[in-house]
Amino acid sequence: MLRAVGLRKTFRGPDGRVIEVLRGCDLTLAPGEHVAVVGRSGSGKSTLLNLLGCLDRADGGELWFGDAALTGAGRRALAHFRGHQLGFVFQAFNLIPSLTAWENVLLAARYVGRDRTPATRAATALFERLGIAERKGHYPPALSGGEQQRVAFCRAVLNDPAVLLADEPTGNLDDDNARVILDELRSRARTGRAAVLLVTHNADLARAADRVLYLEDGRLVAA
Repeated sequence: MLRAVGLRKTFRGPDGRVIEVLRGCDLTLAPGEHVAVVGRSGSGKSTLLNLLGCLDRADGGELWFGDAALTGAGRRALAHFRGHQLGFVFQAFNLIPSLTAWENVLLAARYVGRDRTPATRAATALFERLGIAERKGHYPPALSGGEQQRVAFCRAVLNDPAVLLADEPTGNLDDDNARVILDELRSRARTGRAAVLLVTHNADLARAADRVLYLEDGRLVAA
């Protein structure tokens, strides 16, 4: 489903020195698979996720979604991929503070031009299942961290993406809220609705995955 071959990424440090963060990462994510990528802080996990999610471009290597090459694709093609096939669960939530929880979630449907009626039905079901139906009219600053993450998760999955990428999705949550998000991610993979890739430095979270990869010295290695 999602395949990366030899992804490389470099950054220039404040002293002008070139820092090679990813040195040739290979990854295949199959439909219905739940994969965890583990690595210490600063190892490049978020950088890898940004490349896989087409939020940033690699300096080398190839990225494929099925038979479609994402490497070198234009902005319109990448936007279509992100809107229709990809869900991104950010650690920092990335909700728009001037929009209500409900408006933040439905923004995902507007982004891809989805009909409002089925999108509203899907959003309603998600809000009820995640226990935030009574909070849909509230703005993000009035929500707890756990509520914001649930809203962000609803936004990420509203369009039933084929691939879910989660960047430390429980890093800011208490145990109860973390369990809600992790159960939802596992359910999406187990039922075959999505392939899930979760990056974390928490080994306990990784153990629930079908497969664990370690990001070491800029490369992915099997557990």
